[in-house]
Amino acid sequence: MRIEPRLKPSKLMVWLSPVLSLLLTAVVAMMLFASAGHNPLEALVTFLTAPLVDLYGLGELLIKAAPLVLIGIGLAIGFRAGIWNVGAEGQLTVGVIFSGYVALHYGPAGGGWILPAMIVAGAIGGMVWAAIPAFLRVKFNASEILVSLMLNYVAGLWLSWLVFGAWRDPAGFNFPQSEPLAPDALFPVLLEGTRANASVLFALVAVAVGWVFMSRSFAGFQLKVTGLSEGAARYAGFSVNRAVWLGLLVSGAVAGIAGVGEIAGPLGQIFPTASPGYGYAAIIVAFLGRLNPIGILLSGLLMALLYLAGDLAQMSLGMPSSITGLLQSTLLFFILTTDVLVQYRIRLRTRAGQGASA
Repeated sequence: MRIEPRLKPSKLMVWLSPVLSLLLTAVVAMMLFASAGHNPLEALVTFLTAPLVDLYGLGELLIKAAPLVLIGIGLAIGFRAGIWNVGAEGQLTVGVIFSGYVALHYGPAGGGWILPAMIVAGAIGGMVWAAIPAFLRVKFNASEILVSLMLNYVAGLWLSWLVFGAWRDPAGFNFPQSEPLAPDALFPVLLEGTRANASVLFALVAVAVGWVFMSRSFAGFQLKVTGLSEGAARYAGFSVNRAVWLGLLVSGAVAGIAGVGEIAGPLGQIFPTASPGYGYAAIIVAFLGRLNPIGILLSGLLMALLYLAGDLAQMSLGMPSSITGLLQSTLLFFILTTDVLVQYRIRLRTRAGQGASA
């Protein structure tokens, strides 16, 4: 058996690779359940279906999928241009800081302008944070991967400094949290009896706008060409630096808006851990969805289900809370592994010297 390059990328494997990744991840999950003394198939079915047995569970699925889809769309725009932004977690956090400032300082006075101002502030915060790796990439050819990744930790420490200090709730029994946000600083609930709120609509809008931008706009075409070949982009007169700025600023803006959706939605106040890792999980969502807005919507729902199932697994299956992160990382591993088959094929050699490929 040997791996050899294909003459051209396999269109079949482009879409079959995510399916294989999901199947292999399911096998690993069943092995984990079996090692814990559970029936593997029954435990897997419980793991995936139990969170959705009622309307409240559906609402939880929507509010967890919304930031994943929103961030995933933004990342996909940059990824298509070859701009590897891994700093969405930090950009979300700075979006929380900027919008949180508006909510805490102006929210108590009330007014219908508070929530729109928070959304704008969150988008600006995410863009400001994304502009740092964009500037360093354009000016000094610094790796946007390393810069954006390191800035995640800076943003997290900045938020902790605020919540442990100036923003700490004086009536919060010394817990690291802000005061509850004013009613005018919160998104309205969409489904009664659940926590699903209007921030879910931002994800649906992002899917529609992302599809139009990537598939039907000249700017989206420019980004695609840049991602395929910077030399070809320059020859065609497309600015590579412009693609860097556009890819990072768009992804930063939507990540910042996702941060607003967290504090003005299910949380209702500001915590040091405003995000449970959505910025990192959205990278998996983007690749599992094949950088396609519809695919990202579906993969975002799946990733949200993993979050819910991980919480439920602690109670019903006695599994540790780390199972969510373990299965997410396993899924990413298999996506990267099976993606090799897009550009390469496995050649099987028989004893007679004849070969068969897969």
